[in-house]
Amino acid sequence: MLCALRLLRMPPCRRMAAGPKPGDSVSNSAQTGARRTLPQRGDALPEQTRKPDNVQLFFYNAALWNAHRIHYDLPYATEVEGYPGLVIAGPLMGDWLGQCVDDWLGEAGTLLNLEYSNRGAAYIGETLTAGGQVKTVDAATGEVSLELFIRNEAGEVITPGQAVVRFAVVADGEEEHRGREQVS
Repeated sequence: MLCALRLLRMPPCRRMAAGPKPGDSVSNSAQTGARRTLPQRGDALPEQTRKPDNVQLFFYNAALWNAHRIHYDLPYATEVEGYPGLVIAGPLMGDWLGQCVDDWLGEAGTLLNLEYSNRGAAYIGETLTAGGQVKTVDAATGEVSLELFIRNEAGEVITPGQAVVRFAVVADGEEEHRGREQVS
């Protein structure tokens, strides 16, 4: 799914300032002798709002070869299936969670794992918000666990998720790249 995420990036989203970004320096040299760039437990990821239209939804589902008519045929979705509108594809919401994490990480780290569960439907015309919060930080490995969400306009979390990321750990005088390939 992340391939579709990168090919079909949605238009730039509105971001809301929240907490320090991963690029903000945090020094743990007193404890470990290493300088690390890590977020703190409880830090919020910048929220991103999404309001896709029927063309974006159609192209996303076409890229995935998802031909279910509830995603592009309004009369079918409403009259036959009984939905109030075109249904936003569940994998698209998962990709938005991945984008939220990827944008927050920038070049400072690598997304290791992403899991999510679609618990409620969303429809064209709704504004959805993706975001999350830092749950745990392992300063020794640079691994950080995140709790993620997609929230609808009513404030209900319709797609909860979690992710694990790894930040590059840089010791004094040397560089260590974790989770990134080096090409010579």
